[in-house]
This record gives sequence, C-alpha cells and structure tokens, in this order.
Amino acid sequence: MNNYSPLQRFLHRTVLSSKLMREIMFDIEQSLFLKKNENFDDAHVFVAGLARSGTTVLLNAIHASGQFASLSYDDMPFILAPNFWAKISPIKNSSEYQERAHGDNIRVSSNSPEAFEEVFWETFGNDSQVYEELFLNFISLVLKKNNKARYLSKNNQNIRRLDYISQVLPHSKILIPFREPTQQASSLFFQHKKFINMQNEDVFVRNYMKWIGHSEFGLDYKMIKSSNLLYPDAISLNHWLEQWYLTYKPIFELSSMNRNIHLIDYKSLCNDPNVWTNIKSNLEINHEVKFSFNETIKTINFTYDSKLSDKCSSLYESLVALSL
Repeated sequence: MNNYSPLQRFLHRTVLSSKLMREIMFDIEQSLFLKKNENFDDAHVFVAGLARSGTTVLLNAIHASGQFASLSYDDMPFILAPNFWAKISPIKNSSEYQERAHGDNIRVSSNSPEAFEEVFWETFGNDSQVYEELFLNFISLVLKKNNKARYLSKNNQNIRRLDYISQVLPHSKILIPFREPTQQASSLFFQHKKFINMQNEDVFVRNYMKWIGHSEFGLDYKMIKSSNLLYPDAISLNHWLEQWYLTYKPIFELSSMNRNIHLIDYKSLCNDPNVWTNIKSNLEINHEVKFSFNETIKTINFTYDSKLSDKCSSLYESLVALSL
C-alpha cells in the first residue's frame, strides 16, 4: 500500500472510500453474476483472533490445499465486485512476491489470500435487516469467481461475530489461533508504533487501513474491549496484555459451548506436526499440504504488570489444553 502508484491510489480512493460506491458495485456484481436458487455449501472456514496470532500463516496454509476460495490482493479494490473486476482488470504478474508492510517476513503476491472481508461489514454491517442475506450472497460471489465450493475467510474482526457466524453458517469451522501472551502483546505493541509512524508519514496508508477496516493497530486503532480498563493507554505493553486477556477469556468460555470454534496454539502448530494433521482432518482437507510454520520468539524489553502477566499465562495454559 505504501508503494502504490498514483493511479492505483486514485482507484483505491475512488472505489473504497465511498460507502455509496461500494454499495453500487455490489449491486452490479449481484445483478450480473448471482444466480437464484444456487446450491449453497456452508462448510466454510473462518480464521479469526487477536492480531499477531498467526492468522495469516494459517490462512496461507489452508488456502494452499486448493480446496477453498478466498479474497486476495488480486480483488483489490473491487472487493465487493470480484467477478466484475476479474472481467475488466489487467492481467497481473502473480509471481512477484514482496514482503508485506508489517515487516514480518511474510511475502505476498497479487493472488495471495488476505483479510479484505471487513470491507463488506464496513459497508453493510449496520443494516441488520439485510446483511445476513447479503453476506451469503457475498460468499457465493467469491466462490463463483474462484470456482470453488468452500469459502475461506481470515478476518480478525470476526471475533466480534462468533455467535453470528455459527448461527448463519452452522456447519462452518471457526479457527482461533493464539500465542504466548507476552510474545503476542509485544508484537501488537511493536506493530502499533510502527504503523503510527507509517500513517503519519503517508496519509494514504492511514486511509487505506480505514477503507479495509484494519483497525487492529495504528492511529485509528479500535480496542476489542474498551470498558473498565486498567491500562487504556495503548503506548504500553500492559495495554496489549490486558487486551489479550479480555479477548481470549470470553473465547475460552465460548469454545466449550460452541462446537464451531476450534482453538489453535501457534507454538504447538510450529513444533508439533500432529497439530497441522489434526487441523487438516478437522477441515476435511483431502490434499497433501506441506507447510512450514515458524515460531519467532523475541526478547521482551518492556516492563509490564507481573500479576497481569501471570493471569494471562494461566489463561494461556487453559487455552492450550482445549486446542487442536
């Protein structure tokens, strides 16, 4: 996003910044490509969780099976009209991989899957009378564009919609990865400061993140939990530790009651091949998929509340006990 050409920036601004434009494009997409009474397979997969938990790596591994349709960089900026854009867009060189803006050694190309689904919710999420039907239509259109039967989503914001997804798509699988709390909180803290600097230097980066609903960190950061905080200041590792706890505590409680939700300890995924085998079996992935999961452990150079850290560690052990 920070290396887009002036033309690319203009196109993204034109298509994504206007809610009306997004609605118009979705109407055009539905009228041209959505067929009535199509068979709808709802055994879809949703990867969600607090950011910096391994969601992108898990998304790429599942997508590598070839069994799923997902939004990709190729669909930008016409996220709500993927079939229409595929018809008129120039051919892209998908072999050109570049490290993404996070600076975390994850390299992506134009056909790499990514978390753009939040554009739908930013457009229709406040209209409870219509968004259920529209969401199912949206999934159908992504499936049609990719000629697949199962949808794969990575959207960290969906941790706010776990019950909704389970109700609308009762046969879906929701994978929620998590990491050791101080490591994940430290990574969030680092990315928050990194993107604040990037957004201050380039207003397009800030706008781009707003348009795609990427509010996990940066100048327009939106807390997952914002009430009765001990540490409301995001320029503090304690804030991110508290957010980790407040995010995963209700997920832990919900996972024991909701059969759609499956917890994944990223450390175990990196160190135990049986975890990936269990995930593939759970998702009914029929193809052999070999994927390298690498855990990065960094030295924590920030001071933090030891009692809060102990509480997070206790919850972490409980989550590990329930994970795949």
